[in-house]
Amino acid sequence: MNRRQAILKFFQFVAASPLLKADRKYSELGDELVKQANVFDFAKLAKAKLDPLAWDYLDEGSDDEVSLRANRTGFDDIIIRPHFLINDVSTIDTSTTLFGKQLTQPIYFSITGGKNCFFPNGEQETALAAGTSNSMMITGGGINNILSAGKGPKVWWQFTTAAEFRTKNQMVDYAEKLEDQGCTGISVTVDIYHVSHRERSIHNGLVRNWCQQAKGVPRNEKGELVYKPDDVLWTAGDVPRPRPFPTPKWETLQRLREASKLPVVVKGVMTSEDTELAVKNGMSGVIVSNHGARQLDQVGATIEALPECVKAAGGKIPVLVDGGFRRGTDVFKALALGAAAVGIGRPYLWGLGAFGQRGVVRIMEILRAELAADMGMAGTGKISEINRSFVRIRS
Repeated sequence: MNRRQAILKFFQFVAASPLLKADRKYSELGDELVKQANVFDFAKLAKAKLDPLAWDYLDEGSDDEVSLRANRTGFDDIIIRPHFLINDVSTIDTSTTLFGKQLTQPIYFSITGGKNCFFPNGEQETALAAGTSNSMMITGGGINNILSAGKGPKVWWQFTTAAEFRTKNQMVDYAEKLEDQGCTGISVTVDIYHVSHRERSIHNGLVRNWCQQAKGVPRNEKGELVYKPDDVLWTAGDVPRPRPFPTPKWETLQRLREASKLPVVVKGVMTSEDTELAVKNGMSGVIVSNHGARQLDQVGATIEALPECVKAAGGKIPVLVDGGFRRGTDVFKALALGAAAVGIGRPYLWGLGAFGQRGVVRIMEILRAELAADMGMAGTGKISEINRSFVRIRS
């Protein structure tokens, strides 16, 4: 393709851009779902619909919420550097491959807890949405009926803390059961062995178990919270109690990896040192994550930690990332910095809280569409064309 042909193709793409024409018929805009312009609009709707305690539980971070803010502001220091007339952008392909599995987009549904505070049977609703949108999902379980009916995600990973794996037989049994269910990976979260200090929920008198129940936050006819004598509230000033069993170590995860045919991915990595140890101990991949800024505060943004972890991995294992992703440009920046895929949490919970399953599907549609448009405007037509040259970090 010569330069003249490339310029012609680019202007053909611009002329066909949905940004220059109505993307929806007026008759289709009666549905409140499609009126929302971005994921932040879903946050406003979810906040208006949810119980205030449920909203704070969804929205909060730990301690001073410094890392929560950093997860968003960290993107401001990364500048996109478009490259034109190099790649064909007449069509945009957002698909990618992860551990041999084809993904429609390099965006997946991260593990999140307490979904029943946001929508009844929230985990099942999310699984149905993952199936509808052909999205990868990390689940905490409870979706077997969805999977057996063939309506769940085709690519899904099981969440675990690995705390229950004290013998090799336990690990083997666990892995074989997941394989039989069609699981495609095991995500081991390593930053959740102690209860964090979340002051919004402490002030609100939240009982964490409420969000695991089908009915969510209990209130009487006067709107008052209803407590049971044995309810355990989130409180301050409590030194962590000793756990009944030792927490896992790298050798534990190594044994799990040896016991399973499935990829074992370590979630919660924030440093080059831990990434190197993941490689050394035979892990299949890492997820750069600060738990949505809900565990240890003051650890910085995940997008800030991503480059050192990618460098430490050295191309030997894929590096994924989650935390603060709200825009297609956020995803593009992470891919340019070397991430294999990007996880979202709060955005799809906003969609869940506002519209249930339909809202979750729509969140993924919006993010995928934004990413596709951003790719085209930056000069890339395929995920594989995005590289480090497309971003610079502001000093």
